[in-house]
Amino acid sequence: MQRSPNKGAFGLTRFWNFFVNINVEASSQLSPYGLAVTTPHFDRDAYVSLLRQCVEGKCIAQIRNVHLHMIKSGFPLLSLGNKLVDAYLKCGGLDDARRLFDEMPQRHIVTWNSIISAYIRQRRSTEAVMLYERMLVDGVIADEFTYSSVFRAFSDLGLLREGRKAHGRLVVLGLEASNVYVGSALVDMYAKFGKLRDAHLVSERVLEKDVVLLTALIVGYTQNGGDAKALDVFASMVKDGIKPNEFTFASILIACGNLEDVQRGKSIHCHVIKSGFEDKVSSQTSLVAMYSKCGLIDDSLKVFDRSINANQVTWTAQIAGLVQNGREESALLMLRQMLRSSTNPNAFTLSTALRACSSLAMFEQGKQVHSLVMKSGLDTDRFTVAALVDMYGKCGCVETARLVFDGLVELDVVVVNSMIYSFAQGGYGHEALKLFDRMPDLGLHPNDVTYVNALSACSNSGLLEEGHRIFSSIHSNPRIELSIDHYTSMVDLLGRAGRLEEAEKLIMQVKNPDVVLWRTLLSACRIHGEAEMARRAANCVLELDPGDEGTHVLLSNIYASAGNWSEVVKMKSTMRELRLKKNPAMSWVVANEEVHTFMAGDWSHPRSMEIYAMIEEVMVKIKVMGYVPDTRFVLQDLAENEKEKSLSHHSEKLAIAFALLSSSNGKTCIRIFKNLRVCGDCHTWIKFVSRIVGREIIARDAKRFHHFKDGFCSCGDYW
Repeated sequence: MQRSPNKGAFGLTRFWNFFVNINVEASSQLSPYGLAVTTPHFDRDAYVSLLRQCVEGKCIAQIRNVHLHMIKSGFPLLSLGNKLVDAYLKCGGLDDARRLFDEMPQRHIVTWNSIISAYIRQRRSTEAVMLYERMLVDGVIADEFTYSSVFRAFSDLGLLREGRKAHGRLVVLGLEASNVYVGSALVDMYAKFGKLRDAHLVSERVLEKDVVLLTALIVGYTQNGGDAKALDVFASMVKDGIKPNEFTFASILIACGNLEDVQRGKSIHCHVIKSGFEDKVSSQTSLVAMYSKCGLIDDSLKVFDRSINANQVTWTAQIAGLVQNGREESALLMLRQMLRSSTNPNAFTLSTALRACSSLAMFEQGKQVHSLVMKSGLDTDRFTVAALVDMYGKCGCVETARLVFDGLVELDVVVVNSMIYSFAQGGYGHEALKLFDRMPDLGLHPNDVTYVNALSACSNSGLLEEGHRIFSSIHSNPRIELSIDHYTSMVDLLGRAGRLEEAEKLIMQVKNPDVVLWRTLLSACRIHGEAEMARRAANCVLELDPGDEGTHVLLSNIYASAGNWSEVVKMKSTMRELRLKKNPAMSWVVANEEVHTFMAGDWSHPRSMEIYAMIEEVMVKIKVMGYVPDTRFVLQDLAENEKEKSLSHHSEKLAIAFALLSSSNGKTCIRIFKNLRVCGDCHTWIKFVSRIVGREIIARDAKRFHHFKDGFCSCGDYW
């Protein structure tokens, strides 16, 4: 239905026809002064109707024309200035609104609030705070709407002191306890600053609490490690009859996931269903994350499969959940499904996918994700680049990792740590230390992880003196406190270098040595055949964790190597009594984008006959070249012929034999991976194999990378 013209003015249609054709720029040149132009007269109601039409049509150009017409006709802006500002804001013309605002001789508090709020919505918090401060200087008394907006600006800019001052003014005005909107904004601000005690006190003082205020408090707790308190707030909220909304459920499910409280999580899931929020994307995303963090990945997938409109965050949560639960291949398949659904990955999605590639050292898939990073324009995102450096490093491609690293314009501690770690794992100890020593020149301060990685680089390359220097420098760094991880890295360095007594004395300096620290010394004792110290270290491990099967196995092997068979029998008897089983050694190789896993003596692979035949063929060739099986690395109670047979069926040998069979290109690099330390015999065997097949073989074990080429290893037989 068409609106009729107002009395005292000619009709709207006629007016549009008049001023639409005015050829004057109505932008920053507008001024209420000095324009004396004869134009048709309009009354206030006509202008109000025109502005309403402009807002309905979201046409800022027409608002500018109305504004210009008001100026030319001499219509007093004081009468309609606030409405004109409001019209500009509703059509996205914040800068136009601000210019008009600055020219107005008088401004209503609503107009101040509208512009401050608009600045905050557009993430222009600095301008919002400046306008708020000007408001105070002009003697305008801020109201509850001002404060409910400006507190968000303070938190965006990290202005805690200013936020507290505004809180003080709020208390003087008596608005803190009486207005739930202001209370919610205050709680949100203090929560974002990590001041949960203040947030809690504010919430307690608000007389009539609502779901927004309590949800802000719950979010604050979950984001600052107070998940148990978040659950308490939620329980109190339900008890008081305040109905949670979808954001409440999303936050409290995150708390359940962080606490791995699956029972409470399932209970809240039922509550979500009863409240009708299960189809909400925020609830689905939080349910996916909660079940994943609780280790119930299949339940997480069921929730995801029921999602109707999964968005970028939901897809990313599910991919991250799969990686957290050791389903890296499934995570990469889901990334493909995400792309096919036309949902673009973000930096966290791709960083998580790269972590999946790193975990299984899936080099080809990692390169594909790298291409996605480039296409998405995320090759400058620091977390994504750090994940790229980490992925290439864990795939043994240190040079490629270095190329990615060198391409960065700005460096931070995260990406530098990743590069030092890559150098360390690849045996590039000197390069790792050069980068470590460059950090002050780059304006970066080493953190805990930096020192651990640098010490690991020293350990893998036998740089004892440099390791001592770095360990000592931690004492002089006021930012860092020596942790168990630092001691463990130093004990590993000393142990590999044969400085076992020094390593044991260092452990004695630690207030509460943990299992990992003693087990590190035990592993060093195994390398150097130190049975007595190994017994002491093993006893310390078993005091802390009697069911540690790895320690029993290590000590048994040390006794066997020393020929102490009575102790070997005792250890095996103890393991039987405790029902302990040895953690099986596993090796794997990626072929045709599929991971093939092998265990010692494994016949489960479809091509087992060919694999064992390949091993026999290789054995004949390398024995001619001088290879002699080192039977110290098998159980000593076997017959001699059985020892050699057992050696030839180690998991890494099976993986390499399969890689030789399945490689279409006889010149490509072979990459294999093992969950435990590669044994001495396999290390020697792989050196011979690399020579006879003329191919580089890269093996990553639990400690580091070994690059075998032409009969030599990059570790120099030190590992």
